[in-house]
This record gives sequence, structure tokens and C-alpha cells, in this order.
Amino acid sequence: MKRYSAFAIAREALRYHTGWERAWASPEPKKKYDVIIIGAGGHGLATAYYLGKNFGITNVAVLEKGWLGGGNTGRNTTIIRSNYLQDPSAAIYEKARSLYETLSQDLNYNIMYSPRGVIMLAQTEHEVRGYQRTAHANALQGVTTEFISPARVKEIVPIINLDGPRYPVLGGLWQARGGTARHDAVAWGYARACSDMGMHILQKCEVTGITRDGGKVTGVSTNRGDIACDKLGVVVAGHSGHLADMAGFRLPIESVALQALVSEPIKPCMDCVVMANTVHGYMSQSDKGEMVIGGGTDGYNNFTQRGSFHHVEETVRALIETFPMVSRLKMLRQWGGIVDVTGDRSPIISKTPVDGMFINCGWGTGGFKAIPGSGWGFAEMIARGHSPLTDAFGLDRFHQGRFIDESVAAGVAH
Repeated sequence: MKRYSAFAIAREALRYHTGWERAWASPEPKKKYDVIIIGAGGHGLATAYYLGKNFGITNVAVLEKGWLGGGNTGRNTTIIRSNYLQDPSAAIYEKARSLYETLSQDLNYNIMYSPRGVIMLAQTEHEVRGYQRTAHANALQGVTTEFISPARVKEIVPIINLDGPRYPVLGGLWQARGGTARHDAVAWGYARACSDMGMHILQKCEVTGITRDGGKVTGVSTNRGDIACDKLGVVVAGHSGHLADMAGFRLPIESVALQALVSEPIKPCMDCVVMANTVHGYMSQSDKGEMVIGGGTDGYNNFTQRGSFHHVEETVRALIETFPMVSRLKMLRQWGGIVDVTGDRSPIISKTPVDGMFINCGWGTGGFKAIPGSGWGFAEMIARGHSPLTDAFGLDRFHQGRFIDESVAAGVAH
């Protein structure tokens, strides 16, 4: 694999860019792999990458029924933060955030990581107490956050209206090292690195069945033939329940649509991310000048990947009160993704009832920010049988009543 650099760009410019290689190969499937990962989104590709980098396991195939990064990885709003209340959540999200900071150098691929800061607005007295509690918990967890005053919020975000008639801004939870990254670039960077290690990324390869010998997984059936494996990892977000059904067990998740939209491009006016859980809306500004806007999930189970007008109206109406300038903008485009949500709003990273089969799902509205940490921990689980980073997120917690309640931190899409 040729390294990307300023010198490489200059060299290729002189020869009319004829020397660039394909970022990743498109091989034919082998008969058997040591590990198969179903799902070539950010989490699946990160898992494959850390299997190779951390454990030397490179006889790996990543299967994707569509195109690489075409699911939730390409349909989110790219927010990165780790200011969660519960210790297991803060640990895995902070691991991800710290890995994001050096990911461009690690992958030799610019993921456009921007540590611009994230503010979670407190617009009720209850939220003030909740975020102050989270700030204290973060201090104990080693996660740098602080509760800031309304004046400080206004200083960071000059376009905000602090005195909304329904929900005035009473303060905010500020994480200065939170931010955003380019979602497509994260998937492409991991894919390029995996391909360079000799792993196979098989697009347009839909899994139609999971084969077992007794209680142990032996492989998968696909539209490109049967493929055997010793271990199988499933990372397919909203379709996790469907794959679990193939293997003969059920998951405590539900799938719902999550929507977002962007405005027409405007001049720079906001250089951080603002989330407002009370009114169910959040906003940031992209490098192209678009205001990236999102809200909550649909109130009913579905598998649509498109927006809906009533949800756009609800989200924009809420944000107009906090950001009056939004009322003068035109919507450029909208989209949706399918998210998988658990009862406690925390992920499932676990062994399954099928020996040799592992599941990574239930990230709900916060999957993008967790990609590197999720891949790091899931790879360790597949390679060694468990990971300290993921032990708390097992399926057994639902039988034991050992919930990791993040319903407040994950109460709004992010």
C-alpha cells in the first residue's frame, strides 16, 4: 500500500494522477476464514482492523450485503463525545474518543477529526442537577468535562438564544475534546488498512443463513456461496435481530428509524456541537457550511431509511426557539438510518448461545462516536474470549437485571 502524503500528491499531480492504487481490493471469497465479520460499517471494519493490528489475525473476511459504509456509518451526524454517566459507558466511549484523536496517523488516512467541543444544554432544573452529577462522575472516571454557566454557553455559541420562552438555557455540560469526524473517511480508512493486511472485504455479499454443527458455528451461506469460518462476529446494527433469528436465538432490541437533515451552506457561525435533549434537537456546522440538524428516533418500530416531514417539523421547531437564525434557512436534504435500541440504551457486546458466534449491536443513536472503542473491545473478545472494555455489556445482564442505564445520556440522537 502506498502511503498518502503531501509528497505523494505532488508526485501524482506531475503524472496526471495515473499512479494511484485502489484504496482496497475486491477479491473473490475463499472457502474458509479464521474469522468472518458480518457488516462492513465502521464497527465491523474497526473490529477487523484491531484483530489484525492487536492480535495478528489477518485471515479475516468482512461481508457486506450492500456497499462499504452504506448503512448507519454513512447516515449519521458524526458527533464524538464520551461524557456518559455510567462507568462502563464512559470507559468505552473515552477509549473511542482517544483513539479518534490519532486515527488519521494510525490509518494514514485523513478522517477529518475536529475536536471542536460538545455542549449538552441544560434547559430545566432537572437537567442542571443531572449534568452536574455527570460532571462529577466524569471527574472520577478521568473524562474531562465541566458544567458551565449560561454566560459561558453564550460566549462559546454567540448565535444561541438563552431566554427561550419555554426552555431557557440554564447552563450546559461542556466537553472541550469532543467534536466530529468525517463518517465516510472513517470507514474508508479502516477498509484500506484492512485490505493492506490481506483481509478480504466482500461487498454485495448478503448472508442468507448461518450454519452450525450442533451448538457451534461453522460458517455462513451467502448469495456468493457458502463460506466456512472458525469464529463469526455480527455487527449489523438495525438488522441484528434478523441475523440472530438465523442463528436460532433472540435479542432484546428494537429497530427504529433515526433522521437528520442539513441546511443550505452559510458562512461560519458555529464552531462546536450543541445538543438540546429537552427539546430533542442538536446542531453543528459542517466544513461546507451546512447546518447539520438531528432529533430523536421515530416512535414506532420500522426499517425505513428516509426522513419524514412531521419529524423534520418537530425538530426544526424546537431548534428555532434556541437558534432563531435557523428559521431563515432552507433545507438542503434529509435522510434516515435504522438504529437498534436496547431497553437500557446501552450496547450489547457479547458471546451468544451459539459457540464461536459473537454479537455487537444495540448502539442506538450513539454508534458513530464509539467505532474505534467498539472495534478494539470486540476484536479482543473474539480473539481472547473476553475484553475488560466490553465485559459489562454482555447479554446476561438482561437476565440478571444488571442494566447500564444511559436513558438520559442517550435520550436524544447523537
